[in-house]
Amino acid sequence: MNAIRLITNYTGILLLGAVLWSCSESFLDLSPISRANETNYYKTEKDFETAVVAAYATLYTEFAPESGLSYCSEQMSDEATVYDMAGNVADKQAFKNYSLYPANTIVLQAWSSGYNNLMVVNTVIEKLQASTLNGQFKTGYEAEMRFLRALYHFNLVRMFGDIPLMKKPAVVDESYGILRSPVSEVYDFIIEDLQFAADHLPLQSQISRVGQATKGAAQGILGKVYLTVGNKNAAKEVLWQVISSNEYELLPDYAHLWDLAHENSREALFEIQHVAGPTTPSSPYNESFCPYNNMSICGQGGGMNQVTDDLWNEFEPDDPRRDLSIFTGYNDKGGNWIEIKFHKKWWDPAWVNSGSYYFENNFIVLRYADVLLMYAEAADDPSYLNMVRDRAGVPRYGEAGYPAQYSTLALAIEHERMVELSLEYHRWFDLKRTGRATTVLSERKGKAITEQMLVLPIPQTERDINPALTQNTGY
Repeated sequence: MNAIRLITNYTGILLLGAVLWSCSESFLDLSPISRANETNYYKTEKDFETAVVAAYATLYTEFAPESGLSYCSEQMSDEATVYDMAGNVADKQAFKNYSLYPANTIVLQAWSSGYNNLMVVNTVIEKLQASTLNGQFKTGYEAEMRFLRALYHFNLVRMFGDIPLMKKPAVVDESYGILRSPVSEVYDFIIEDLQFAADHLPLQSQISRVGQATKGAAQGILGKVYLTVGNKNAAKEVLWQVISSNEYELLPDYAHLWDLAHENSREALFEIQHVAGPTTPSSPYNESFCPYNNMSICGQGGGMNQVTDDLWNEFEPDDPRRDLSIFTGYNDKGGNWIEIKFHKKWWDPAWVNSGSYYFENNFIVLRYADVLLMYAEAADDPSYLNMVRDRAGVPRYGEAGYPAQYSTLALAIEHERMVELSLEYHRWFDLKRTGRATTVLSERKGKAITEQMLVLPIPQTERDINPALTQNTGY
């Protein structure tokens, strides 16, 4: 099914018939839309509050443990691998092995999910713009939705290269004429959306709903976009606005980032909210990222994104972040030690041996340490890199004890981003952005990784329905 047709069909399911969960800690406690008619809906502020909740709920699929982002950022990088898993294992392992092909089911899932999410967001934007609501109310919600639209386009363009640009909801007849736009045009649109969002979103200290997009979140993502397109000066300027706002700070202890008592801290610029329980949006990361079928330290275990030796060895021996980020094994139900490296960041000790699948842990899309490291990259200033290292208690770049192999600032930042942000959906995109992907991944994957392999194929299903969609070179 053509992607645009697919999202049209799903609009009613995701937006008008959304089944959302009550969440006392965040804005997600608003009532869901149920049996609403789109013709007479979108009239009141309450209607739009509920529609915005449905749009934010797309974050759960966009950043899911087996989303396209997860497969690309981790499996296609040198940080993570998969061993045993349920489902179509060959299609899953094709990401880590760089043996992708257009009929891969996970590739289709990544494409379809991205465009489904964009359809939901675009529908809210279109209805907002056509409404007669209070101007400030209307502009604020539009800014939140344009932040999400920019984020979703950013994810898609980094995965697929040239993509159909979704500026508004599309009906079936229109969809055949929406073809792939050049990467440069997509980025221009992303920047436009993020600039609007940054101009109209509240500061973190002024938000009314936990988890909503903020000015700092829009500026932080915009800084990453500017770095991705090679505009360091623009990135430096916008990232400095985040730093100088005094809205954010590093938590004093790295361990606090993964402590449930410190969720939505001043280090988090944008965080996806989760609440443990069978009828709430519980966190899927621990269950998915635990060793497959372990039946011991989580409900079962999905086996996704198991830690590689490359990631383990990247940590300096005295870096406390290694043991705060990675388990080296677990005791099975018989008390036997099973040696395997896997995540610790989304582990909730309260649920060990409970047999439950319902976890509490939020997912941080963007945090202040990332901003500081991006600013160090944009400004060529190691002092911001060293702020992150100071928190970890490891030797500063340029001082005695710093690892000699990271002799340039660029290599030092690359190293720091890998250990500081490990398993958080950054590594592959970082390597692509800095032009280091083919060199690093060819060595660590044990095969020649070319530039053509650094984008996913356009799903064959989409091209069968709309042959005007072109294919990426090499597929």
